[in-house]
Amino acid sequence: MSSPRRPFRFGVVTAMARSGEEWAARARRIESLGYSTLVMPDGLRHTLSPLPALAAAAVATTGLRVGTYVAANDYRNPVVLAKEAATVDFLSGGRLELGLGAGRSAAAEDNRMMGVPFDTAGVRIARLEEALVLIKALLGGEEASAEGGHYAASEAQISPGALQRPRPPILVAGWSRRILSLAAREADIVALGGAPTTPEGPFADRVGWLREEAGDRFDEIELNVNLMAVGDQIPRWISHQMGLSAAELSASGSFVALAGTLDGMCDELQSRRERLGISYVMVSDELMEALAPVVERLAGR
Repeated sequence: MSSPRRPFRFGVVTAMARSGEEWAARARRIESLGYSTLVMPDGLRHTLSPLPALAAAAVATTGLRVGTYVAANDYRNPVVLAKEAATVDFLSGGRLELGLGAGRSAAAEDNRMMGVPFDTAGVRIARLEEALVLIKALLGGEEASAEGGHYAASEAQISPGALQRPRPPILVAGWSRRILSLAAREADIVALGGAPTTPEGPFADRVGWLREEAGDRFDEIELNVNLMAVGDQIPRWISHQMGLSAAELSASGSFVALAGTLDGMCDELQSRRERLGISYVMVSDELMEALAPVVERLAGR
């Protein structure tokens, strides 16, 4: 049986600004272009601290949702993270989406600076699994206790709580079967994090894994990807680190490259939604103007 078709949502991944005024202006521009969300990565360098910056973005806008994309689980105690997330949801009038991840290899340097071991992927995913139980309970207004292998909490409570009910949506990002199995059980939104040159086949495989692992709740999960090229535009880091243009990335068969006319790009996103169920699409702030005509046509449809 086919899954129900979700309406399209679009978001912008952004990390830095030269001033508070520039940050607020960007948030307002993102909202004015019709995007649903402003989301932020996590790290000690090259990005504002996400939770306070998201609160500021929410204050500068009226309906724009804000989220982490994604918060690194090892950086914060889950009870403290739940408290901070609930506060952002409270201050934003119920507009937070909390994205979580187990940490990529690129995060090892941050762990070193914090004096936190960068454990194997299996250990980090197990720690994320324990954290999710605590975070979901606390954001849902429940008291939470835990005596797991990684976290211990005793009758934890937070107040004021989150405004959204039953709680703010949880996004889990990943690519391996183990973390996607966790996401299938626990997440409301799953971000599929393939490499820029990954073709459609491996994405389809991951959607299949999610369907297997989620069972009856698969239709409740929103699927997300982050585009790496739109038309002839590409983020600077891909050009500098990979030596690729938007045309070359598209010609490689990349699933996260979107090329062609406006009609063609809209048709392609709709076709991908029919094939794989992916309806939540991100771009970096460098690409947000390029994708804006697509957003205007497809958002909410």
